[in-house]
Amino acid sequence: MKFQDLLAYKKGFDLGMKILDVSKSFPKEETYSLTDQIRRSSRSVCANMAEAYRKRLYPKHFISKLTDCDAENSETQTWLEFALACDYISQEQFNELTDQSLEIGKLINYMIRNPEKFGSQKI
Repeated sequence: MKFQDLLAYKKGFDLGMKILDVSKSFPKEETYSLTDQIRRSSRSVCANMAEAYRKRLYPKHFISKLTDCDAENSETQTWLEFALACDYISQEQFNELTDQSLEIGKLINYMIRNPEKFGSQKI
């Protein structure tokens, strides 16, 4: 299995692409703040997951990188809250994107709690 086959990766990638699309309509003055931050954090979920998967033979490293994924996912949720509060996204968009992020968080948490199911060795 490759990391691109992980359900959490697939869902994270999909969310990152949705956020890229919706953030294209954010105001120009947000380019180097909210727009940049929400794009970076949403993409970092997948980037960190790819790194974690390559480190899966070392349980502590694997789990550490997965906690980075979880942190980036939580950061994305925070930026979504700001986007909603600033009226850059609708309540419906917020709900859809946040629900997807929460689902990704559950998948990441499952991986953290069950590293052996992803090829991590017990030491």
